Amino acid sequence: MTPQRQHRTVESADGTLLNVETTGPDDGPVLVLAHGWTCTTAFWAPVVNRLPRHLRIVMYDQRGHGSSARPATAAGYSTTALADDLCAVLQATVPAGTPAVLAGHSMGGMTLMAASRRPALRERAAAVALISTGSSRLPHTSTVLPLAASGSAARAALHRAALGAPLPLGPKTPLTRAAVRYITTAPGADRRMTDFTARLVHACHPAARARWGHVLGTLDLDEALRALDMPTAVVHGTRDRLIPLPHAHRTRRMLADCRTFTEIPRTAHMTPLEAPDRIAALLTDMAAAHLPAPAANGAAKPKAKKKTQEAGA
Repeated sequence: MTPQRQHRTVESADGTLLNVETTGPDDGPVLVLAHGWTCTTAFWAPVVNRLPRHLRIVMYDQRGHGSSARPATAAGYSTTALADDLCAVLQATVPAGTPAVLAGHSMGGMTLMAASRRPALRERAAAVALISTGSSRLPHTSTVLPLAASGSAARAALHRAALGAPLPLGPKTPLTRAAVRYITTAPGADRRMTDFTARLVHACHPAARARWGHVLGTLDLDEALRALDMPTAVVHGTRDRLIPLPHAHRTRRMLADCRTFTEIPRTAHMTPLEAPDRIAALLTDMAAAHLPAPAANGAAKPKAKKKTQEAGA
């Protein structure tokens, strides 16, 4: 049964209106979820449906996605804007000093990196999960268009052009669905999840998709990633074409406090849809380790979690 959601509108620093949705008890331990490029809050449904009901879950549509407004100009699309939006949502939904676990998938993980130095995040983030994400050089490493040597200027140019293409994806046909499946999910993925992914991607406005694609094509958040110094989990699919697995290893090395590193076999970029049980279990464990217990069980202090590594489990 899907938990009932409460909706509200939050205004970001530049006036952009964001759709914010919450589930769970008002006094429950807080989990904040940030989705990736071309998705919406609906992306998290398979994970949310598997999370404990005592958690308070905060989700929002990134600007230009779902029910959030699209900025009027290209200047409204930037990693600074991503950080502004996250901070506006945190300030509106999580009281200062309240510990929360923050999780971001793909561009959502980049959002957490971009906000790493912001007081709004640092006053609230007890722990962070970076899921299928990277901090820089995405076009150089992507294998979506394997037409040139890895890391070459030609490959980077091709992927950068594809990311920023402002063309509509066209009608939903077997061909376009197959293309989305190839880019985002692994062979053998649940057909329902791959079709759901295709619907999400097709629904994203072409202008917003292209402008965010340009941001991803020129991304450089390495220093911001190094500043993310709270306990962090890194999760990645072994068959990711958009942001290949080496990014996860690089992220782990750059983080100040990487507590867990998890490779999920037979999954590609859409790990929360391809392996929702694994992602839900990870977030449940993080909430138990880093957040106070629910009020009914007494106010327990967060426990420090020893560094572990899980690869290919």
